[in-house]
Amino acid sequence: MNTVPSFRMSTESDLLLREMSHRVNNEFASAIGMVSLAAARSPSPEVKAALNSVLEKLHSCAQVHRALEVPKTSSRIDASSYLSDLCRLISSSKLAYRNIELVYVERPPIQLTPEMCWKLGMVVSELITNIVRHAFDERGGTIRVEIKTRMAQIECRVSDNGVGMEVCTPGNGTTIINALVDGIGGNFEQYSGPYGTLSIIGFPVAN
Repeated sequence: MNTVPSFRMSTESDLLLREMSHRVNNEFASAIGMVSLAAARSPSPEVKAALNSVLEKLHSCAQVHRALEVPKTSSRIDASSYLSDLCRLISSSKLAYRNIELVYVERPPIQLTPEMCWKLGMVVSELITNIVRHAFDERGGTIRVEIKTRMAQIECRVSDNGVGMEVCTPGNGTTIINALVDGIGGNFEQYSGPYGTLSIIGFPVAN
């Protein structure tokens, strides 16, 4: 059976990532505090309602950020449950107002190392962001995410029923995806046409 080397960041890299994450969390907290104060001070029910809606979105975005932080545990994580929670958070924070449905196909537990689970979550998040940006118009559509095992391989699929993404040119997002997939010893394939795009991340099951 193929094995995937455990991901190990240097102490400096780990510190920088955690410091950046800490700063982002602080910025979210600051923004939430300011909007909450403005809502409390406003005499207008309409303004209060609008600001409370903004607060809900900020809280949801903060939760997505925390879900994508470098894991602190050394124990294996159920990737199916992790992706289910991540999709739920992304849907509530970014997709509902766009009329985009994010469907996660529930599967039996798949245990991964924390680092592999984290990197897979980053890839899925980036793919969803690209789909939202390029695949749908104001009518919205559906994004589907699923993960399953095949022999000694794990396969994660992210698909949509949008207009296809042939017009997209490789950018930072593609570079990040390829680097993350390489980091788990996997491969990345993408097929796009007039009825949607399918992205497949395949990687070996780690011991």
